[in-house]
Amino acid sequence: MLKVAVITVSDRAWRGEYADQSGPRIREVLERKLPGIDVSLQVVPDEAEAITTALRQNSGRDYIFTSGGTGLSPRDITPEICARWCDREVPGISEWLRRESEKETPHAVFSRAYTGMKGKTMVVNFPGSLRGADLCASLMATVMQHGRDMAHGGDHERQKK
Repeated sequence: MLKVAVITVSDRAWRGEYADQSGPRIREVLERKLPGIDVSLQVVPDEAEAITTALRQNSGRDYIFTSGGTGLSPRDITPEICARWCDREVPGISEWLRRESEKETPHAVFSRAYTGMKGKTMVVNFPGSLRGADLCASLMATVMQHGRDMAHGGDHERQKK
């Protein structure tokens, strides 16, 4: 069973000014496409310490998806914090998600999303918009099992059978 943490990075949602919608949407998409998946939700402010603590708390999961904090706003620091926390980068995922998102909106070019690994945990930054989170969750659902298997030492050849 895949274990996923979804961390929404949003000052306003964390303060309760509005309900987080992207985190629950990501969970909904993943549960629909990957029955039996274990998805936890968390909301943190756009603060380095809060993001790092949330990453650390969820480090045993197969995937950590963040939602929000990837744009150009001065408080958008999610990619930098994730890059510092991870051991190595996995640029192909962010490039793929950005390329597919650009088909939906030209504004995706402003995404600074990052993907990396901490041990066997894959950290993937999603946009904070509901539409962007939905699209990225749908795309990731198609490759998550393979990514988990590879992170745990799986063989490409066995994956094809």
